[in-house]
Amino acid sequence: MEIGIDKPIQRVNNGDQRWKDEREVQQPLQEVVLTKPLMVAAGDDSGDVEYRTPNLVQRVLSLFKNVRPGSDLTSFQLPPSFNYPKSELQAYGEMVYCAGKDILGECGGAGDPLERFTRVVVWSISTNRPAIFGVVPYNPVLGETHHVSARSLNVRLEQVSHHPPVTALHATDHRHGVNMLWFQRPVPKFQGTRVEVEVQGKRTLKLVEHGETYVMNSPNMTIRFIPPAVDWTGTVKVSCRETGYEAELNYPTSSFFLGRRSSSKHSVTGKIYKTSSPPAASPPPGKCNNKLLYTLHGHWSSTVKIRDPNGGGERVIYNAKEVASKLKAPILKDPQSVLPSESASVWSEVSRGILSRDWEKAKEAKRAVEEKQREMAKARKSRGEVWVPKYFTPSNNGGDDPYEYSPIEKLVPPAPIVVPF
Repeated sequence: MEIGIDKPIQRVNNGDQRWKDEREVQQPLQEVVLTKPLMVAAGDDSGDVEYRTPNLVQRVLSLFKNVRPGSDLTSFQLPPSFNYPKSELQAYGEMVYCAGKDILGECGGAGDPLERFTRVVVWSISTNRPAIFGVVPYNPVLGETHHVSARSLNVRLEQVSHHPPVTALHATDHRHGVNMLWFQRPVPKFQGTRVEVEVQGKRTLKLVEHGETYVMNSPNMTIRFIPPAVDWTGTVKVSCRETGYEAELNYPTSSFFLGRRSSSKHSVTGKIYKTSSPPAASPPPGKCNNKLLYTLHGHWSSTVKIRDPNGGGERVIYNAKEVASKLKAPILKDPQSVLPSESASVWSEVSRGILSRDWEKAKEAKRAVEEKQREMAKARKSRGEVWVPKYFTPSNNGGDDPYEYSPIEKLVPPAPIVVPF
């Protein structure tokens, strides 16, 4: 059942209410609070007006009055009135498992390699969801997990590092031959009139039946204070070494004139091309081995079109209303299998306070979660123990990214929380 202000909380009691394992963030009595995902709403700059609060711009500016430009905001503490009722793990997971149309499952269905690559590019675009100015999800605690199933897709996330904050995601779909690994580290910095969030890490998507691996990064985020706005920004690159196809997607920062946002709001442009050189190789100076196949343009919150520059015409490849609108909240299917470290349980009391606008209750509950995290870290230090993630291991493959992790499980099992369709 869906949880909201006017609906009862689902209680989960797994018997032993003691703190049995430091790697699992536990509460004496688990309560699972599941809220609806953020949806694309045409014409609504926030994406969802439900979590807006009055005098938001003034309240946001007051938070940063003593923060110096260039400061790293990774450890910046926010009161619950600036949170919406879900963890960052849930927000990341929704980008993968909350979709009205199964774009991810369709990626491997095309017989043509170029069409498969195009579908992967479309899936990358579909993961952009609206952000709400002035409110953010909870910062996950170390060892927090989130496990959800949607159709034949099983998704598991874990907060594998706290300083710096790193999230790992593993998703498998045996029916469609999809295996995905996604890890990222957000680095927010205050820049005076805005906050720039660099999203480090990468996404790796494997289409098992075709022996193809697609590697891509995530867009960054820009939060403007005056006028208030939130944008996905930067450049996303997608590549497939096996086929030689590559793509570049550009998300520009919105411009404003007389306080009004231009048509660049939520826009995306890009190109798909074929290279005769491996993605990691560089052509000799003065030479380019790239053959342009398609250009694309549009808005990730509405439609994106692709055009063949050789006179092949133009067609719509992405419609946000089919993918990220009218989404339903996940539901609890198997209460006895919910882990104590589940995000929807860890933050349940905080979410209840936010949903009921009981800010004092939310504040106390959030303080309790964070204090438990500090106590566990102190206890580990006193025993000389080093944190070990439960579902992922550091890759240590000598690559450029020190925050790359490998999943322990070959296949993610079905989850106790499911997305209804």
